[in-house]
Amino acid sequence: MSQKPKPSHGLVACPGCAEPLESGDRFCGACGYDLSAAPAAETGPDRPTVAIGTPVNWPDAPPREPGALSTMTQHPGDLPGTDSGGHDLPAEGVRTDGPVAPAPAGDFRLAAPDPRTAVRADGPVPTPAPAPARVPEAAPSGLCVACRAGRVDTDGYCENCGHAQPRERDHMERELGGVAAVSDRGLRHHRNEDAFAVSATTLPDGSPATLAVVCDGVSSATRPDEASAAAAEAAGAVLLAALPRGTHPQQAMHEAIVAASEAVNSLAEAVGDGDPHRNAPACTIVGSVVADGLLVVGWVGDSRAYWVPDDRAAPAARLTEDDSWAAQMVSAGLMSEAEAYADERAHAITGWLGADAYELDPHTVAFKPDRSGVVVVCTDGLWNYAEGPEDMARVVPPDAADRPLHSARVLVGHALDGGGHDNITVALVPFAVPPHGAGSA
Repeated sequence: MSQKPKPSHGLVACPGCAEPLESGDRFCGACGYDLSAAPAAETGPDRPTVAIGTPVNWPDAPPREPGALSTMTQHPGDLPGTDSGGHDLPAEGVRTDGPVAPAPAGDFRLAAPDPRTAVRADGPVPTPAPAPARVPEAAPSGLCVACRAGRVDTDGYCENCGHAQPRERDHMERELGGVAAVSDRGLRHHRNEDAFAVSATTLPDGSPATLAVVCDGVSSATRPDEASAAAAEAAGAVLLAALPRGTHPQQAMHEAIVAASEAVNSLAEAVGDGDPHRNAPACTIVGSVVADGLLVVGWVGDSRAYWVPDDRAAPAARLTEDDSWAAQMVSAGLMSEAEAYADERAHAITGWLGADAYELDPHTVAFKPDRSGVVVVCTDGLWNYAEGPEDMARVVPPDAADRPLHSARVLVGHALDGGGHDNITVALVPFAVPPHGAGSA
């Protein structure tokens, strides 16, 4: 990612610290060196996710019919939001611990996907079996991951073949309380700048709550790996503290994103040396909470959440809308989706966490699906290879709710098999219909 789309610098290493570089970097991810001063050279195409560095006055979107968009993103009012009893969802969130807090300014609500729509369809939709995907394998402790024979020296290189060994964040896995996440460096980047937090807790009445937070560092910003790690840790900690107190999950998600933003901002304050070759650490964030029959999603940036029902005859849905140049162009009616995403500015993000962000504007939405499924929370390293909801539903294993860690590994393998051009992170949060809704259809 870069603050402004610019031509490739043509360097293989940073002039300031010799850290390996990607062709689309504008700043060194290790020391923050400004690469725009370096002579440009001819290199191959590379379109990482980037951040727009100057304010943009987006035109208002023209009126549209609900079915006019080519994307499958759920928009306000597109689908009827109902609970398991068939009643309309309240316009405001329902708190169990006191008065309802007003929705944060700038939020918009997405209508809950209505799984019963599939019952009215003409026959079930066939679901092709997902193609076998490569799952990253770990080498035995102390052995080289490349030759599987040589021992790894203290400097991190194989004594036999000289291959550099993966760093701790190159591949991470975690499963806790039925929720799981996997993060991988991918095949093109020299380090993993994604981070995640997954956990499980209980509400005041003892009912379970699961949560997942995924963050994607802005690659050309200073210390993007630290930004994503700080944001994921801060957001996860706030959710774990707020949910047991009885805070409504949607309000807790809002508070978590605010805390994540403050954590990333504090990294910029620590630099404070006025170095013109540095810019503020930055990242995107997306999170999901499943608690008390609710599915809550919050985000800033272009990391996404998808809803994939266990019954694949029911429609899948994308639950987030990107803060990106391409999404703005499509929403404003200035370009078709195909035209917007073919543009080199497509992945320029218009919202992120960081001291140089225009204004923090967390999006939070709540859903109440009528059937069981799984929430896919991921960075663009995955959704670039399964962008539409129907595409994501095809690659998510049928038993994802029962085997979330295995399924997360399969999804990472799908992105690696597709080219692995970016860091890949995915968390799976199963959603089970509460007992009182088990008989609904």
